Parts: sequence; structure tokens; C-alpha cells
Amino acid sequence: MLSDSQGRLQDRRPLSIIDIGSNSIRLVVYEGLARSPTMLFNEKMLAGLGRGIVSTGKLDPEAVTRSMEEFRRFRALSDQAGAEQMYVLATAAAREAVNGPDFIHRAEDVLKTEIRVISGRQEAYYSALGVISGFHPADGIAGDLGGGSLELVDVSGEAIGDGITLPLGGLRLQDMAKNSLTQAARIARDELAKAKLLKGGQGRPFYAVGGTWRNLARLHMEMTNYPLGVMHHYEISAESAANFLKQVAKAEIEKVKGIEGVSKNRRSLLPYGAIVLQEIMAAMQPSKIIVSALGVREGFLYSLLDEAERKADPLISASEELARLRSRSVTHAHELVDWTAKTFAAFGIDETEDEARYRHAAALLADIGWRAHPEYRGKQSLNIIAHASFFGVDHPGRAFLAMANAYRHDGIFNEAIAPEIKALASPRYLERARVLAAMMRVVYLLTASMPGIMPRLKWEQRANGVLALVLPASLADLYGERPAGRLAQLARITNRRLVLAVEGGPSMSVK
Repeated sequence: MLSDSQGRLQDRRPLSIIDIGSNSIRLVVYEGLARSPTMLFNEKMLAGLGRGIVSTGKLDPEAVTRSMEEFRRFRALSDQAGAEQMYVLATAAAREAVNGPDFIHRAEDVLKTEIRVISGRQEAYYSALGVISGFHPADGIAGDLGGGSLELVDVSGEAIGDGITLPLGGLRLQDMAKNSLTQAARIARDELAKAKLLKGGQGRPFYAVGGTWRNLARLHMEMTNYPLGVMHHYEISAESAANFLKQVAKAEIEKVKGIEGVSKNRRSLLPYGAIVLQEIMAAMQPSKIIVSALGVREGFLYSLLDEAERKADPLISASEELARLRSRSVTHAHELVDWTAKTFAAFGIDETEDEARYRHAAALLADIGWRAHPEYRGKQSLNIIAHASFFGVDHPGRAFLAMANAYRHDGIFNEAIAPEIKALASPRYLERARVLAAMMRVVYLLTASMPGIMPRLKWEQRANGVLALVLPASLADLYGERPAGRLAQLARITNRRLVLAVEGGPSMSVK
């Protein structure tokens, strides 16, 4: 079923994944299989299948009944959303419980599809793929904490080390420790002593995957008044993490700022998640904690891509999609990518690999706010970009993208723009965002936001260090005071002598 909305990518075929965990069961319908997958629909239930499994060896009977009812709903929702393929993954509780096979058989009847019961090693592998797919590049230890187990694996670029599964999921640890946090710490310490791979993570990041750790990170955001509510690539220094986790592990969770934003069913597990992370930090000595919003589900999707699709940059892919959906001309956006690269080179502005990627993405995103009233295009664009479901970009990079677009609309000398977002970017990023925006402000007045003009513009080095932006004679009618004024702003911010010129015709010095 294809969408009748132009706000959807028409070449995508929806698919769904159901993730059956020890604590939660989640349905996610994706717009399609892509390097940067977009959710069409997302729903979860906290079933608690693994509650009591330590003592009984079985899945919780009430949770089993509730799950079957929810599976019927998930099947119907998946069909309603037009998913052409459904994948169902089951993890620790279902694979370890004595009644797990019967549960899987019943669930397959309800869902009308095969369920993949993945091993602990497979779970670690897919978690690693999820982290790899979301960072550019990943280099550290990835840990996926579920309700029943903890998967640890070393990731470095595309390389995945041997993973290990430990019985330290929140529900299981709570059961094993008989609700004693002191005992839970001892169990976690003993189990993590088996994870020799943690020693290889010393001084490298720890990538935290899973709902319990994401909720802890959200509380840390609240405690520190962090200005951007985006979970993916949220970073916590080792020192800050240690102090915060110590507070949570005392079981004073109800006193923590922002706790009302965490469901009551989740709150009881947060101290256990904090304890496990404390013991990981003690054993690993990581440089920092980085939160990953991507895990087993996204890693499984990533595994379905071909090699060329895997190599695509997730940030550029997502920016390209937004340009296709929201800009006046995606061809113009691509021309802006090329033109800004040539302009940076003409101005002698060097770029790191990430800076070039971020400039590329910012150019693709430069026109996504055009449907808003002109006075609000900058604010709307900034909010969309700052909070977009982007991967492969850290928070300072996200701030660069947002500020470049805001400056492009609201003026490069406007100091009042989004101070909370501006605070996330380095001085170098802010300066480059202004320069890039100034370049965009020049060229948009020459192109009317339509393609075909930028490839015909060129920069010429002239006498006395003057740099000329030259229009071909056939575009002489575009020459005028307004673009010259914008070029003057670019000259001022880059401290260069610039002129606007027509080939074989007049020129207008702007500095």
C-alpha cells in the first residue's frame, strides 16, 4: 500500500520489526529499508516476560497472556501501516525459559510469521551492527542492556569483536539479587570479571544501548539542564557519569530530577541499570559514555542492506531525504553542495573529514524551511534540524547544521539566535556556520532557489588579492545591488576583498 501523501518517499516499501525482549515488546514499522531508516509507527508494551524466570525457569504466565493479546494488535497495526514484510526477533527470556518454545509456537500462530529466536552471540552481533550503523565511525565497547541479559562487544569501524552475553539484564539481576542492591553490585562485579574484552576498552568510549540506560541518560540531561533533548550520541563524561550513577544506585530514584518522565514500570529497574554501568566503568575505565538510540532492531535492518548501501553516510542519506521531501529543488540543493565546496577551496578554507560532511549536509538542508513564513523560516529550520532523527553526527555537529541554517535565514550577525543550541557548538563550528550561511545568502539571491545557475558561476583570483564572483554574460541581468550587498557581508566575515562581476562587463567592489 503506497501513501497518497507527498510527505512520504514514494520509492520505499514499509516493513515492520517486532522485538520480543525480557521486559518489553516493541513494534516498529519503518518507511522502508534504508541506510537511515525512518519510523512510520512505534509502539511498545512492558510485558515483563522474564520476571521471575530465575526462580521458576519459566516465562511469567500473566505476561504471556498479555503478550498474545498484544501480538494480535501488533499484527493488525503492521498490516494497517502497509508493511510488506514483518520480522520478529526474540531474545534472552524466550530462548532460555523452559516454556519458551511453546510461547514462540503460539506467538507464530498469532503473528502469522516465523520468529527468529536469536542466540546471545547473535544479539551481541546485531547490537554491534546497530552501533556501527549510527556512528561515523564507532570505536569502543558497545553494551546492550535488556531485561534478561547484557551483551558486550568491541566495535572498531566495521570490525566486530567476539561478543559476550551475561545474565545482568535488569529484571534478571533484580531477581538474582532478591531486590538487594548490595547483592546486585556483587553479582554484577563477579559476572563482569568474565568480560575480558572490557580491558581493551580502556580510554575508549562505552556505547550504552537499551531502554534502561536511555532513561538514565534522560535523567542526567534533566539534572544538568542539557539544552538538547536528543538521545542519540548524548555524551556523559566519566566523572559526571560516576557521580550521577552513585546517586541513582542508592535507590533514591524518586528524588532524582525528571523522574516523573520515566514510567513507573521502568523506575524500579533504574538502580540495577546504574549498578551494572558502575561496574562496567570500574572494569573498563572508559573515556566517556555515549548513548546509542540504535540497537538490535536497527542492527538487524543494517544486516539486510547490500554492501554499497552499508557504506553510505547515514547523515548525508537522511539529509538527502529531507531535501527531497521539503526543499523547493533537490537539484539546487546538490548544486549548493558542489558550489560551497568550490567556494571553500577558493577562499582557502580547510576542512576536516567531519567538517566536509557537515557542510555537505547543511547545504542539502538549506531550503527545508521555505514553506514557513519568511520571519520564522530560521526558527523552524533550526528546530527541525536540531531535533531530527539524524545518525552519524554528534551534538556539536548537529548544532553546526542547525546554526548554519538559522544564520542563512535570520542573518549572520544576529547574536540572539538560539543561545542554547549555540552553546553546544565549538567556536570553530560557529564561525564556519556563519561563513557557510553567508555564502548561501549570496547565492540564493542569484538563483531564486532554482537549479541551473550555480554551475555557471566561478571565482577568479584578481590583482591585489581581490577575489571575484563572476557571472557569465548570459546571466548579466542577475547582477545588482542586493547580491553585491550579501557579498559584502561575506567579505566582512571572511576578511577578504571581494567583487561581484559580469564576464566581459561591469564589476562592483564590495570591500
